[in-house]
Amino acid sequence: MSMGGQNNNRARVCLRLFWEFLKLGLFTIGGGMAMIPQMQRIAVEDNKWLTDEEVIDCIAVSQSLPGIVAINMATYIGRKMAGFPGALCATVGVGLPSFVIICIAVLLLDNLSDNPWIVGAFAGVKAAICGLLIVTVMKLGKPVLKSPFHWIMMIAALAAIAFARVNAVWVILAAALAGILWSYITGAKSHKEDGRDRQ
Repeated sequence: MSMGGQNNNRARVCLRLFWEFLKLGLFTIGGGMAMIPQMQRIAVEDNKWLTDEEVIDCIAVSQSLPGIVAINMATYIGRKMAGFPGALCATVGVGLPSFVIICIAVLLLDNLSDNPWIVGAFAGVKAAICGLLIVTVMKLGKPVLKSPFHWIMMIAALAAIAFARVNAVWVILAAALAGILWSYITGAKSHKEDGRDRQ
């Protein structure tokens, strides 16, 4: 492919990233975590940018970095698809609607904060978001939870965050270290077994 063709293709990808994440930022209510189910659908099902396992990696990296998880994920996906221009387009796309809407909301907040219709609408939306997150967890868990080790790590992480109130960043770092140790142990064991088979 010629240099011009590559540039045109990258420009189309960047435009697609901007448009998809602009829609995501415009129509998703409930904050960064609420965007994860829709982001998974956009990245995996609609555009085939990532696999389910890559989305898990994306969430892990985005959650362990400073900032809003949805913006971090958009930047990650954009960078993977089209380098820095893709990261910029995806990040601006997902953040622009919130920036504009929050500026408008600040002007109207005094009039809307006590409106029972608005309060009721947000109560319903928050409940629906919980359902969306549960569905996403079930979808993403299938390709990841393949062994007893994975199940143990999931349960331990859930207990640490939900009951011990441990910060998610520390849980992710501890899980990463446990994964490295587990890979080392299983790799060493596999290496020994291969050596015995050769003998």
